[in-house]
Amino acid sequence: MQYTVYIIFSQIKNKYYVGFTAGDINERLTKHNTNHNGFTGKTGDWKVMFTEFFITKNDAINREKQIK
Repeated sequence: MQYTVYIIFSQIKNKYYVGFTAGDINERLTKHNTNHNGFTGKTGDWKVMFTEFFITKNDAINREKQIK
């Protein structure tokens, strides 16, 4: 399994969001762009700005924390 750390950006919010996923990054982006109550909900304009790939979940979590 491969893990992806990603940074997405919303022009409407003028904010970045850092996360990681074990799944397909495009599917994860689609979820961020759906209307939901979370931080990334409502705008629907999130775009992937950065991705980095890891073999272990622990490495991905550590990198996500480092970026944050």
